[in-house]
Amino acid sequence: MNGRFIHAMPYGARLLADGNTRFRLWAPDLEAVTLECEDGHTAAMRALDDGWFECICPRGGNCAYRFRLSDDVAVPDPASRRQRDGDVHGFSVVVDAAAYEWKHAEWKGRPWHDTVLYELHVGTLGGFAGVAEILPHLAALGVTAIELMPIAEFAGARNWGYDGVLPFAPAAAYGTPEELKALVDSAHGLGLMVFLDVVYNHFGPEGNYLHAYASGFFDAGADTPWGSAIGVSTPQVGDFFVHNALYWIEEYQLDGLRFDAVHAIGNPGWLSALAARVHAAVGPERQVHLVLENEANQANLLGHGRFTAQWNDDFHNALHVLLTGEHEGYYAHYKAPMEHLLRSLREGFAFQGETFDGRRRGEPSTHLPPARFVNFLQNHDQVGNRAHGDRLTTLVAPEVVEAALVLLLLAPFVPMLFMGEEWGSRTPFLFFTDFPDEALRTAVRDGRRREFAAFTHFGGDDIPDPGAEETFLHSIPERDIALGDARIALVRRLIALRAKHVAPHIDTAASKGAGAVGDKAFTASWALGGGTLTLFVNLGDADALVAQPPSPAAAWLHGDAADIASLSRGLLPARRALACLES
Repeated sequence: MNGRFIHAMPYGARLLADGNTRFRLWAPDLEAVTLECEDGHTAAMRALDDGWFECICPRGGNCAYRFRLSDDVAVPDPASRRQRDGDVHGFSVVVDAAAYEWKHAEWKGRPWHDTVLYELHVGTLGGFAGVAEILPHLAALGVTAIELMPIAEFAGARNWGYDGVLPFAPAAAYGTPEELKALVDSAHGLGLMVFLDVVYNHFGPEGNYLHAYASGFFDAGADTPWGSAIGVSTPQVGDFFVHNALYWIEEYQLDGLRFDAVHAIGNPGWLSALAARVHAAVGPERQVHLVLENEANQANLLGHGRFTAQWNDDFHNALHVLLTGEHEGYYAHYKAPMEHLLRSLREGFAFQGETFDGRRRGEPSTHLPPARFVNFLQNHDQVGNRAHGDRLTTLVAPEVVEAALVLLLLAPFVPMLFMGEEWGSRTPFLFFTDFPDEALRTAVRDGRRREFAAFTHFGGDDIPDPGAEETFLHSIPERDIALGDARIALVRRLIALRAKHVAPHIDTAASKGAGAVGDKAFTASWALGGGTLTLFVNLGDADALVAQPPSPAAAWLHGDAADIASLSRGLLPARRALACLES
């Protein structure tokens, strides 16, 4: 293996063996396109079939270029691997994708059952180099995979990433393509997988020029919350995103992708084909994992050769309502939180075809093993889409959070932590942007305030301005001084227990039931590796009676001696979670 990787794209700029570069653009709305290089070189592009334009020019790596559509309109390459100075309106840059020599080229990934995810925002942690600095800490914690929030180039210097407009270009605000590859390489050297959140359901509001030359990229008859839906059923459009997935996996050696809000794509057939094409291209040599965010709870998309797993919002939402009593917004659908939480522990999804916002939501998921579901207490959405970005640590008592962490990390689902969660961070994670266009900045700020107008606890002027730099700075996670070391020790211990006793068996684990033993207390059991794993969880402030305590022969994974003794007498202490294995 030569330690150099490149994905051969039919789009954009591709360096050729003879030192020339082939430029290609899909512009079906135009009759002519001109390549325009920053050094003054221009070339009329040859029209090919089906809306393609192409030219081969004597230009090599680091050449800055764009496509001239008319006398007054020039656009960046939609398949740009890099934008000069991070300007989404400016010149794209030819990248020698094979220049980086990988130190850990032999890395083939890790099995899915090993996965303990850690979601992070690259910008708040100091860019690609800053993330690389915390990798030893995460590896020592027992985390096995980091998940980067979207990094596609966006307008401005700060963004969550869901406003990306150039999906092949790593954001210059975070570093260079080589620095991203070095981050992935370093992670692999520590035994860590790297996942990337990708957005195939919309483009951001500034810097997307596709409407000017490829209107067929969009489905005018279907809308998303962010504008016209992307027309993935058009072959050239669908292939654009298939190649994007393969680009990250092949050229950047990523171990997995998380596909944002695929329900807004509205084309499950295309999703199935995407998964099949990725698996076929990668082959059996590498372990690559594809994860959905899908409000539609389409269980048929999950399984071997399809998507590996789905973020389980049902688990989070039900647990959050149980912990906090909140029931505004989407939490209104979980007013019976214990019922929904127990169903998610037994069967995966809480909504499997029931009515949700006036429509049927979900498909039966009882047949799926727990490994098909990614559970979490916090993530960027569930924290950042609160008006003030409140973390769970600011809403409930520390002992309750720790009991919930036992549930998260020892239940036989795939767990995900949100950056700072391991040290009990109380730093908010706010919604932030940095659009240069002042009218857009104002619209985003005012829209954010309108969004929370119906919530009883917030007034419009109280909502932080997404465009203000301090909103971003206030989102940089800090360690909770009182909880930090103790919380880290707890998380490390739980992950180690998980790796030894739980993780190897989650592909075949099966529920043996889950039931309430109090308003906020419950038990849940799974057949696991020839035995039975049982969690006893009390998230309330009062002790709960347990009719069937564990047998004296139970092997305890978690729980101090006093709590175990109490439970053996049928009393589950308040704000505690215990776990045992029985033969």
